[in-house]
Amino acid sequence: MTTLKIFGQVDQSHRLSAVVPGSIRPGPVEILLIAPIREEDDAGTAWAEGVAREWHEELSDPREDIYTLADGEPVDDPR
Repeated sequence: MTTLKIFGQVDQSHRLSAVVPGSIRPGPVEILLIAPIREEDDAGTAWAEGVAREWHEELSDPREDIYTLADGEPVDDPR
């Protein structure tokens, strides 16, 4: 069995097309498909951007920083 890395394209009808080297004989092949991670849909992106825009002023206010690095204890404290 030979392993090759080739690049293909999936069309609107969900058909895969790719050009393979001439050394590959016609016939069945096994395909391992690695698809890029799908980004959130437009509504999810719009929601996240809207929240960031609405909360920007409040989250940028230094008076909201009520905790410091001196607060609390380390989680991995060996005491």
